[in-house]
Amino acid sequence: MGTLGRAIYTAGKWIRGTGQAMDRLGSTIQGGLRVDEQLPRHRTIMNIFEKEPRIHKDVFVAPSAAVIGDIEIGHGSSIWYGSILRGDVNSIHIGVGTNIQDNSLVHVSKANISGKVLPTIIGNSVTIGHSAVLHACIVEDEAFVGMGATLLDGVVVEKHSMVGAGSLVKQNTRIPSGEVWVGNPAKFLRKLTEEEMAFIAQSATNYINLAQVHAAENAKTFDEIELEKMLRKKFAHKDEEYDSMLGVVREIPPELILPDSILPNKAQKAVAH
Repeated sequence: MGTLGRAIYTAGKWIRGTGQAMDRLGSTIQGGLRVDEQLPRHRTIMNIFEKEPRIHKDVFVAPSAAVIGDIEIGHGSSIWYGSILRGDVNSIHIGVGTNIQDNSLVHVSKANISGKVLPTIIGNSVTIGHSAVLHACIVEDEAFVGMGATLLDGVVVEKHSMVGAGSLVKQNTRIPSGEVWVGNPAKFLRKLTEEEMAFIAQSATNYINLAQVHAAENAKTFDEIELEKMLRKKFAHKDEEYDSMLGVVREIPPELILPDSILPNKAQKAVAH
């Protein structure tokens, strides 16, 4: 490093040190109200070489998730906290209204032992439970993969089928439509009931609604969060029945009103009326 290079490096170091000192001073002045923010190296959405994720604008990707490389995600889908989607040596396609729940892993295979090129394809309105592992497989529309299940290379989970929680589905296994498979290795258990098929569809809808709420919460500023905390504390001990006896009507601030879609009891009452 020449003289000019050393001078530039020293100046940069001094500027960075000054910025850190000013941040510490500001935090000290704020006292107990301060929020210490650390800048993480984590990148939620990341290219890998020329491969770039293609994500619909209304997809919810949680801040702690990682979407990397050649990945396409359709509208209304959601990638939850701690999940990793890595499309480096092949591609990942996720359809419309699908949810990849917390701590799940989705990866691909450049080629397996037989030489097949194996991307991962996940259809529409699919539910992938917490901590599931999907590797170079296909999950068709409105299928359900339970929590902690593992799908290995070449697996095909057909439409309206279910993989039980904790199951291991061996390579190149095909799970026919309308069936429940469980175990290690996973085997046929029984046929899905109509109620279970309806549950799978409803699960996808519930996660579409819930993702909108989480997206809104993640977008709030510090001031908005502090305002809501104050309002919740202020209205926490108000009893509607007691107020009605006194003839008192208290208006709930709009910031505290949650969408009907995440309040099952409220939604049921509305249907009953």
